[in-house]
Amino acid sequence: MDKIVVQTEDFDLTTEVTHTRNNNPQVGAIVSFIGTVRDLHSGSISSMTLEHYPEMTEKSLKSIVIEARERWDLQNVTIIHRIGKLKVNDQIVLVVTTSKHRQAAFESCYFIMDYLKTDAPFWKKESTKQKEEWVESRKSDDEQKKRW
Repeated sequence: MDKIVVQTEDFDLTTEVTHTRNNNPQVGAIVSFIGTVRDLHSGSISSMTLEHYPEMTEKSLKSIVIEARERWDLQNVTIIHRIGKLKVNDQIVLVVTTSKHRQAAFESCYFIMDYLKTDAPFWKKESTKQKEEWVESRKSDDEQKKRW
């Protein structure tokens, strides 16, 4: 049972891993990734605001999970992506993949994150004491995605 959610509320890793595992005796591997708000400018970022277009975002996230399932034999997948105003060190995104074997769990989690960074329609605005600025996509994210 996959869980794909876009929400303002924070999430709890232990709760979400337990949900994703779902007491499934076929699960031999669980891999999780949490992305957090970071300050790449040494103390100048005060917050980040994430926005999205709900229908487009939900469709995109589901499509990413479908593609991951076509590539790997997965049991369950959880994606939780937060929106709204977040502070430095707040959790932004959680991806949990479960499978019978570790390679599928590791690779699919990595794949999902690479595609979330490039294909999911989220817009980020960083706020500093001086200004607010929309974050441009990074070429390095596109390069990471090419390996898939």
